[in-house]
Amino acid sequence: MFRLSGPREDTRNLPINQRTSRKSGSARTLDERFIRILKIFKWGPDAEKALEVLKLRVDHRLVREVLNIDVAINVKMQFFKWAGKRRHFEHDSTTYMTLICCLADSGMFGDMWKMIQEMVRQSVVIDPKDLSEVVRLLGKAKMINKALSLFYQVKGRKCKPTASTYNSIILMLMQENHPDKVYDLYSEMCNEGNCFPDTVTYSALMSAFSKLGHHNPAIRLFDEMKENGFHPNAKIYTTLLGIYFRDGKVEKAIDLVVEMKEKGCAPTVYTYTELIRGLAKAGRVEEAYGIYRDMLKQGCKPDVVLINNVINILGKVGRLADAQKLFQELRENCGSSSSRVYAVMIKNLGKVGRLTEAIDLFNEIKKVNAVPDIYAYNALMSAMVRAGSIDEAYSLMRNMEENGCAADINSHNIILNGLAKSGGPQRAMVMFEKMKHSKVQPDGVTYNTLLGCLSRAGMFEEAAKLMREMRSCGFEYDVITYSSILEAVGKIDVDSTHQAP
Repeated sequence: MFRLSGPREDTRNLPINQRTSRKSGSARTLDERFIRILKIFKWGPDAEKALEVLKLRVDHRLVREVLNIDVAINVKMQFFKWAGKRRHFEHDSTTYMTLICCLADSGMFGDMWKMIQEMVRQSVVIDPKDLSEVVRLLGKAKMINKALSLFYQVKGRKCKPTASTYNSIILMLMQENHPDKVYDLYSEMCNEGNCFPDTVTYSALMSAFSKLGHHNPAIRLFDEMKENGFHPNAKIYTTLLGIYFRDGKVEKAIDLVVEMKEKGCAPTVYTYTELIRGLAKAGRVEEAYGIYRDMLKQGCKPDVVLINNVINILGKVGRLADAQKLFQELRENCGSSSSRVYAVMIKNLGKVGRLTEAIDLFNEIKKVNAVPDIYAYNALMSAMVRAGSIDEAYSLMRNMEENGCAADINSHNIILNGLAKSGGPQRAMVMFEKMKHSKVQPDGVTYNTLLGCLSRAGMFEEAAKLMREMRSCGFEYDVITYSSILEAVGKIDVDSTHQAP
C-alpha cells in the first residue's frame, strides 16, 4: 500500500533535498579501499568480503553512497539487487529514486521504467516529491502515456499530489506538445481541494491556450492569477503579448509592456523579440527598430533569433543598408553567425536583384564553420529565380540533396514558380508530375502556382482538370485565378456547384 508518512529512521536527519539527490554530499564518506575494489573487481565476492572487513553495515545510506560513486551502471544495478536480498533490509524510495536517476542519466530508459514499476509494486512510500521527479524523468524519456498512467496509479493509492506534482505533469505535456490535455489537469488540480495553481501552473496554461489559439481563456487566466495575488513573470507577460499582437490589439500589447516595467518585471530578450516582431507586422517598423536600439542601450543582449527578426524586418521595408550594417555588427561581435541569419540576408539581397552578393554570402557560410541549412538554400534558389537563373536554381536544388540537405516543399515550389513564369507550362507540368511520385507531395501553393501558369498560357481545359484534382485533394483555389478561368471559358465544367472561397 502507498501511504504518506514521515522520513524513514535513517533519513530523518538528512535535509529533504539530500534524500533523493544523486550528487549531494553524504553524511558518511565511503572508505576509498572499497571504492577501488568496486572499480577494479566490479561487484562480486571480493566486494562482499570488503563490506565485512571494513564493517560497512548495509543500510539505506550505504546503498545511496554506493549508487552515487563513479562506477559502471551495471555494477550499481548488481549491488542494488544484492542489497535488496539482505536480511533486515528493504529498499525505500530514497534508494529506488537514486538508482532510477542513475539509469536516466545513463540513458537506460527501459531499465529505468522497469525499476519504477518495481518500486510501485513494492510497499514503498512514494511522496509527492518523488512522484514529481518520476514524472519529469518519464517525460524526458518521451514516455508520456506511462507518466500519466503512473501518476493516476500512485494518486489512487493515497499519495496526494501537490501543486508541484501537477506542474510536473503539465510542463511535461507542454514540452511534448500536448496542450490539449493541459486544461483537464488544471481542472482536476482545482478540484483536489488541497493544492492550488501557482505562477508555474498559470504560465503553462497560458502557453497551452496560446498554442491552441484559445486567446480569451488565456487572457482570463492572466486576470485570475492577479486576482489570486500572484505576480506575472516575464514569460507570462511575453505569452500574453504575443496573443494581443496576433489578435491585432497593438495598443493593448504596448500597454502591457508598460505595465510590466511598472511592476518591476524586466523584459527579457524573448519579450523584446515578441514586441519587435509584433510591431513590425503591424506596419510600425520605425518603432520596432527604435525599441531594438533602446534595448541595446539598456544592456539587454540580443540573441540570434532577435537579430534575425530585425534584419528580416529591415529587409522587408527596403532598408537594406541598415540590415547589412546590423549583419556586419553581428559578424564582428560574434566572429560568425548561424546559417539562418545568412539566409535572411541572402533573401534580402535577392529581392533587390543583387544575386552576386547573395551567392558570395552563401559561400561565406562554410568559411565561418557553419553548414548551409534548408533556409539558406531556399533563399539563394529564390534569389536565382528572381534573377531569371532558373537552371542554376534547379542545379542548386540537386546539389543541396547531394550534400545531405533534403529539399522540402518550399524548395520545389520556388523552382516550380520559376518554371511557371519563364520556362513555360510544359516544364512546370513535368516537375509537378515528378513531385506527385516523390516523397515531397504538392501542397496548395504548388497547385495554385501551376493553375496560374496554365491560365496565363490559355490552357483552360488543363486548368479545369487541375482544379477538379485540387478539390479532391482538399486544397482551395486562388480566388483571382479561379474567377478568371470561369470568366474565360464558362462552358468548361470545373464544378457547377463549387463557390470560390
